Amino acid sequence: MAIGLIIIGDEILSGKRQDKHLPQVIAALNARGLQLDWAEYVGDNRERITATLQRSFASGDIVFSTGGIGATPDDHTRQCAAAALNLPLELHTEAKTLIQQRVLEMAAEAGKTVDLNSPDHLQRLKMGEFPQGAALIPNPYNKIPGFAIRQHYFVPGFPVMAWPMIEWVLDTHYSHLFHQQARAEKAVLVYEAIESVLTPLMEALEAEFPLIKVFSLPSVGTETQRRHIELGVKGDPAQVEAAFKKMLTGLDHFQSEYVPVPLSSDA
Repeated sequence: MAIGLIIIGDEILSGKRQDKHLPQVIAALNARGLQLDWAEYVGDNRERITATLQRSFASGDIVFSTGGIGATPDDHTRQCAAAALNLPLELHTEAKTLIQQRVLEMAAEAGKTVDLNSPDHLQRLKMGEFPQGAALIPNPYNKIPGFAIRQHYFVPGFPVMAWPMIEWVLDTHYSHLFHQQARAEKAVLVYEAIESVLTPLMEALEAEFPLIKVFSLPSVGTETQRRHIELGVKGDPAQVEAAFKKMLTGLDHFQSEYVPVPLSSDA
């Protein structure tokens, strides 16, 4: 089962804010023996968000979506999720309670009274309108929940809220998937190498060892580091060991100069 991430917001695509979700989600998954299979960035465009969600709902993947679940004019994710599933939006009863509790708490902290039926507070309830049948994702920061439906998990764009909510989803719903597949990775830096020369070796390794992937990460070099390729294998630990040995034999055949990269593994 694949895991995907959708990051929504014009502010990311315009450069006003730098995305921090992608590396954090990768780290959260890796800590649990999982990995991210794909990610997409989408601006605040209803048609594009809806089309993206239609594809991801059809995929059957586990998908996290950050951003756009507020109640301002540039927040479209709730509406687009409903449209993608051809479902109506409805005010979630528990979400309504949580939002009102937050409003009352904020008023009490400020020493004010509040009318929960005033236009601005009724507008806040829009944050509790989710596709029909959605479940809540608790928000430990300010109680305003995210929502879940069809293995899709929608959280705010604020990292302080989104990250613990995503980890809650993983720990609550997918702990049975943690560390189910042992993985290992071994690599070397090959100096002054040419990828086209090494490609037949890479292809042969993947053909012989179907449970591994070969990766090649070229670098043009810096003032302190020569031009090189980080060449390695990752996947099933046993096959990684065998493939890595054969890879080194192949590099020796090419009389390549290389040094090891520290071992990274997740069993």
